[in-house]
Amino acid sequence: MNHPIVFALLILITVGLNTLAQTLLKLGAGQNPLNIYLLGGICSYGLSTVFYILVLGKLNLSTAYPLVIGLTIVATTIIGAVILREKVLVTQWIGVGLMLSGIGAIALAKSA
Repeated sequence: MNHPIVFALLILITVGLNTLAQTLLKLGAGQNPLNIYLLGGICSYGLSTVFYILVLGKLNLSTAYPLVIGLTIVATTIIGAVILREKVLVTQWIGVGLMLSGIGAIALAKSA
């Protein structure tokens, strides 16, 4: 179970669930406190926590946290722009690019 593909899959599942949670919470914001979006967002966060614990069991915190949080920010920005039709400024896209380069450096350092 110490295979790089398993690590990557655990990280991607965690990021996907975090991104889903953020999106659902945004959709449920400003509505009745007990709406399906908020409940789905909370459940997604709970499930992502379970997968994040699995990630932490396999990787150092100094590697896992920046990868998960950085990729979640990138994915959430893309979802905000594409699905929620939010305006994302050029400077924000530059920031996303810089984050991707930082995530790449962290991933390369882990594989070295």
